[in-house]
Amino acid sequence: MHLVHGVVFRDPALIPIWEKVLAGDRLGFDDGLTTLRTWDLPALGRMADHAARARNGSRVQFVVNRQINPTNLCVLSCVFCDFAAKPGDAHAYEQDMDEVLAQVSDELSEVHIVGGLHPKWRFDRYLGIVREIRQRFPRVQIKAWTAVEIDWFARIERTSIEDILVRLKEAGLDTLPGGGAEVFSDRVRKETFKTKIGRRRWFEVHRTAHRLGIMTNATLLYGHIETYGERVDHMLQLRAAQDARGPDDAGFASFIPLALQPGNTGLAERQASVLEDLRTVASARLMLDNFPHIKAYWVMLGENSAAMALNFGASDLDGTIGEEKIAHFAQAKSPVGLARERLVRMIRDAGKTPVERDALYNVVQVWEAA
Repeated sequence: MHLVHGVVFRDPALIPIWEKVLAGDRLGFDDGLTTLRTWDLPALGRMADHAARARNGSRVQFVVNRQINPTNLCVLSCVFCDFAAKPGDAHAYEQDMDEVLAQVSDELSEVHIVGGLHPKWRFDRYLGIVREIRQRFPRVQIKAWTAVEIDWFARIERTSIEDILVRLKEAGLDTLPGGGAEVFSDRVRKETFKTKIGRRRWFEVHRTAHRLGIMTNATLLYGHIETYGERVDHMLQLRAAQDARGPDDAGFASFIPLALQPGNTGLAERQASVLEDLRTVASARLMLDNFPHIKAYWVMLGENSAAMALNFGASDLDGTIGEEKIAHFAQAKSPVGLARERLVRMIRDAGKTPVERDALYNVVQVWEAA
């Protein structure tokens, strides 16, 4: 064992990384691999928690939100997705406007809207959802449509990504989620989602949104056929994109590691272990030094793993969700929704300060120590 600047290391390979963190030096590809391979979880957690506290203090944020999935009918056939359906499938569904609006209330700070690429819906249907929510619930912020959906809208409208985003923003869109990134690996894309947009188009959507003043988020789907090297490369590409934004661009607000829900995909025998989850969250916090937040998305991690991740670099739990369908179609074991009080308790139990935010990370309320 080695005691170095207040941290006990059993894995000496982590010591040079800790020294870089303390010096404010950036981590490289090999450093990222080391953080994902290490068995010294206590030391890794201390390092990542130091990095999180340096940026956010003891604060961990959450939002009172509701996820809305208007349809699961989708033209794509991604191997890892148990949510999508084809016309005639027993689990296929589509919601009309009244059903969508019934899921929104003035108690929410955010609605998070994602769904399938419906084979018959036109862009006006998706645009109308944003417009109606904005008109009926003007105080509720709208986080809607992944880069995959934005690309689809541009294709069916035969227009540009910029035109689609401008029209959505005018209708009331506030921010974009980070879904659809999966893993920025041509090998993984070819084997699991070859009909879906790749990294170039995903980045084009997010760069355009940033230029238009629309803040976005970014994800990584892990725990399937990707390698540690592909995970690290994914993070480095995101870090470079955040570096490259213009002085007036909105940029990325958070990074969300998403653990694959194996379901019936055949890509993994079981979900990634808690240790794998914690290593991935910690590695993200250490590698993505220009991202304000790393999110412990409890819907996919599970409540217990997400709570532990708050001491491994995570500074956001996402939100109360309401009812989420995508992960739960893949047999996610997490609760369907968590109330505000339960999230506050989770954060306090981790020794952190709960902060309720809105979709744009403006502070709504701070809960001091119990």
